[in-house]
Amino acid sequence: MGDPAGTGPELIVKALIEPEVRAACRPLVIGDAAVLRDAARIVGLASEVRVVRSPSEVTGSAGVVEVLDLANMPLAELRRAEASPQAGEAAYQYILRAVELARRGEIDGVVTSAINKAALHAAGHAFDGHTELLAELCGQPKVTMMLVAGRLRISHVSTHVALREAIARVRPERIGEVIDLTVGGLRQLGIHDPRIAVAGLNPHASEGGIFGDEEARAITPAIEAACNRGHRVTGPYPGDTIFFRASQGEFDAVVAMYHDQGHIAAKMLGIWQGVNVTIGLPIIRTSVEHGTDFQNAGRGTGDPRSLIEAIKLAAVMARRRGKNE
Repeated sequence: MGDPAGTGPELIVKALIEPEVRAACRPLVIGDAAVLRDAARIVGLASEVRVVRSPSEVTGSAGVVEVLDLANMPLAELRRAEASPQAGEAAYQYILRAVELARRGEIDGVVTSAINKAALHAAGHAFDGHTELLAELCGQPKVTMMLVAGRLRISHVSTHVALREAIARVRPERIGEVIDLTVGGLRQLGIHDPRIAVAGLNPHASEGGIFGDEEARAITPAIEAACNRGHRVTGPYPGDTIFFRASQGEFDAVVAMYHDQGHIAAKMLGIWQGVNVTIGLPIIRTSVEHGTDFQNAGRGTGDPRSLIEAIKLAAVMARRRGKNE
């Protein structure tokens, strides 16, 4: 359910009435039933919120929001649009339970609504975001973030770190790791022989060493090694053109060197339409590509499109995994 003080609960009740969501899966909310009932009131929907004790009880009935109720966010204590330890702890518990269920095979995938990092930290959970928390809960596998927005798919060498640290992480080993993760993620999406482009770090991909040496020293060797492993990888390409080329269908994915390089490109296509996928986890996890939107919490005006797309994409990945197994 994400942070109960944000727009997540409102977006959930909006998304779960959509026929395309019901056609894709049987949705189960892991959250707080009282908060969801209040969210339905706020957005003006007459959806029934029904509590279940386990995923096996989920029916997928139209017009019914089924919830595994952790009952950990009393409405009397809920301060919408504020980062609080109570909301941060509640959001953490939803994630924890979802991962437990997914790892036991009781659910087929996890779709996360937005959390607030300040609230999470205030609750004593010092993670930079969902990706790092999920990696910890899943035993610290090698993971990365892939954004999916229309035809654009972007994975990242680094995400939530200072820019100087992001530059320090541009190393052949990490770039090669992300290339391998990207190939695996694309295969989960049904692209079995993907074409991957790698963005440069510096302007014009350093223009032959004029603007830096990371391309020659780290990025190009990683690309050559990936090609030797049998991957179709090219680059490094200038960051100011490669995302447009990928959006036109020239490549199946782009490996970005740092957070903003990839995120700006994806979010220009529509912040409410993108999906965040964590690749490398032993479970399926997708997420909305926006924050808690505190400024609109409690107004019922939030746009559920990113959540709808995240649910549909998780369902596609789950079906493909089921066929492979």
